[in-house]
Order: sequence, then C-alpha cells, then structure tokens
Amino acid sequence: MLSPDPADPAGHAPSDSFVAPPAPVTAPAQPGRRVPAVAIAVALVAVLAGSALFGAGWLLGSRQAATPGTPAGDEAVFAPFWSAYHFVVDNYAGGAIDKKVLVDGAIKGLITALDDPYSSYMTSEEFQQSLQGINGEFEGIGAEIATKDAKGVDADCTPLGPDCRLTIVSPIQGSPAEKAGLEPADVITAVNGQSVDGQTLDQVRDEIRGPKGSTVTVTVDRAGSKPLDIEITRDVIHQQEVITKDLAGGAVGYIRVTGFSDTSASGFADALKRDVGNGEKAIVLDLRGNPGGFVTAARSIASQFIASGPIYWQQDAHGSKLEVDAEPNGAATDSSIKLAVLIDKGSASASEIVAAALQETGRATLVGETSYGKGTVQQWHDLQDGNGGFRLTVARWLTPKQNWINGKGITPDVPVTVPANTPAGSDPVLDKAVELLSGDTGALDRAA
Repeated sequence: MLSPDPADPAGHAPSDSFVAPPAPVTAPAQPGRRVPAVAIAVALVAVLAGSALFGAGWLLGSRQAATPGTPAGDEAVFAPFWSAYHFVVDNYAGGAIDKKVLVDGAIKGLITALDDPYSSYMTSEEFQQSLQGINGEFEGIGAEIATKDAKGVDADCTPLGPDCRLTIVSPIQGSPAEKAGLEPADVITAVNGQSVDGQTLDQVRDEIRGPKGSTVTVTVDRAGSKPLDIEITRDVIHQQEVITKDLAGGAVGYIRVTGFSDTSASGFADALKRDVGNGEKAIVLDLRGNPGGFVTAARSIASQFIASGPIYWQQDAHGSKLEVDAEPNGAATDSSIKLAVLIDKGSASASEIVAAALQETGRATLVGETSYGKGTVQQWHDLQDGNGGFRLTVARWLTPKQNWINGKGITPDVPVTVPANTPAGSDPVLDKAVELLSGDTGALDRAA
C-alpha cells in the first residue's frame, strides 16, 4: 500500500491506518481587571505607572501581533520564523506574494524537517489520490508497475534509468490499460512525451494517474517491437485486492491479498469461509509485494486465524501502549487447519502486522524472504478548504510479544531465495509452501 505511501523507497508504497485527530485545545479566557482610583497626592505616580503599564501592554500586544498563536513559552523558538516571515512579506520585491503559498511551504518544511520517510505534506490533489489508493480504488489506467534492473530482475532501485527500468507487471483485468493494449514486461520510457529517466517510481505513477475521462500517453519498449506510444483514457480503478484459487487438486486453498482496505478484509473473510466450508484443511496466505493499508483490516484478517489474545500493540508518542486483541468468530481458528504465509521484501506495514501475529502465536509458518520492516502508523490530516494535508507518523506498532520490527523486518521460518534465472511462470516460494502443507505437515508443526 500501510502505503506504501508517497515518500517511500521506490517499489514500495507502505501506508497505514487513520487515527482520529486530537480535539483542538482552546486557551481559557482571561478575566478582566479593574484598577481602583488613587488619591490626587499620588496622581503623578499613578500617571507614570499607568504610562509604564500602557507601554508594557503595547509591547506585549505588539509581540503577540508579530507572533500570533505562539505560546508564551515558545516565543524564543518561533522568533526566527516570524522574523523571516514578516521580513519576506514586507520586503520581497520579486512580485506579488501569495501568503497561502508561503504557509503551505512552511508546513511542507515542517514535515520535511522530521526526516521521516513516511511523513509528508501533500497538495489537495495528492491528498485525495493518497486516500483513494488506500481505500482500494483510484483514478488512473489500472496497471501494476514495478522497478527492474537492466537484466530484468525485480529490484528496489531509484532513480529510473538504464539500470532501473519501470516495467508493467500486469494490467488489471478490464482496466483501460488492458483495453489499450499494455502488456506484461512492457518497459515505460516516457509519459506524455517526457522521459521517465531521473524520476522515482512514485513520481511516474502520479503522472500516469489522473481524473476519470482524461487521457495520458505512455511510451513503452516491447520486445521485438519499436517503441510504442499508447494513448489511454483514465477511469476509476477498483483494485482486485483478494485473489483466490485452489492448489494441489483442491487440497490447498490459495488467497493472495494485495492491499489492506475495508473491502479487502471482508473479501478475504468471504474467500476463507468458502475454502473452509469446502473442507480444505490447508491455506496459503500470500502477502508478497503487499505494501500495507489499514491496521483495522490487518486486525480483521489475522483474527480469522487467531481466536484470542493480542494481534499487535500500539505505542503512542508518549510511550503509552494499547493492546489490540483478536476479533471473535474467525473462520479458521481451528489449529487443524494448516497455514503458510508467503512474505518477501515488499511485504510491509499491515502485511507485517498479520505475518508477525501469525508467526508469534504459532498459528502459521512463514515462507519466503525477510519482510520490509515498517513498524509505524500514520495519521492523515486534512488541512481543508483546498489547502492539502499531510500524513504524520503518530505511533509505533509492536508484535504480540512487543517486538518492534522497524528497519529489521520479519525473518521467515522457511527461507526461500528466488534465483535470478527463475523461468517465467514458476514460483519456488509457493511450491515450497504447498510442499509443506500437503506433504511433510510435521515441518509446519516444528516451525510453529
């Protein structure tokens, strides 16, 4: 997707759940004061004192006008900012000043100064696109893209260029991209006539996306063909976040989850109930390449296999911890239903919440590669009135045993490395999982 998500490393879009913003705090009103009259004998003193009080009040009022909204204890900290702001507004001679633009720039600088890859300022359009993405739909062409190295091997690389190529993984079924003729393995070289070299995956993705009904021209290199300019009319894309099939002659159910929205959580529950209802006693949950999404969806999906106890812990900025327990009535909490979870370096955030919960509770065997390692939760804050918004890291999430996997990832129980020369269509990680589930099931018990 917690997507990735948007100021994230190329090839990932981790992004996480919404957290209710704190209520605004309003300072209490100060009661008025009444100064009693004084005797004529001390009138001069009173006048002088009054003038001194007036002067002090004028200075205080002047300072507050110059630093509006600044708490008294933070005046020294904010003084350079307000000094710069007023100097720019009063003295800039390069043209008219749009104060809104200055404020937007200040907010962007504030978030950027945190040096947090998951906190970022967004324009109004970027903010809405970001929300659409983690809600399971967006406006664009409908194609899954990824970065590959010069040899055509998946790689987390940036910027784009000869050694880092932006490739179509697959068009979404029924999407404008599929209808226009984009094919898997097409290499995107330009968007609307502008080369993608030097840009990041996220930057190009944002250029390709756009309002429903608008058009975009994508230039692609295709094996055995000259460069092709393909014009595509954008539309609302509903992401297929839950993909199912039967394996091993119907003995193993396979469910792939590509994102964590409310829709994916309910879709996953329906798919799992069908598999269990059909008598399948082995399930593969594929979280590879899943960048995350809502933590609420992660909780719901993990709860399908875990009957009780913590799914994860959430720790706020003040160090307080909240235990988030399993939801009741999961479809596959019976331990006789074997479970293998597939992860890789693209499994991030909400994917890791699920994988860690299933691993630490002994409910599943993890197969594949070490996961991405994103252990934080972001809040989306709308500045309203067309002023854009920002997302901010507001909490850490911890595993059921209160481990923080940030920057480390989750190590699989059964590591499987995919060779660079793996033939197209083969899947050593999935093959290993099916082998464990349908063959030596004792290996699953030992791994748990």
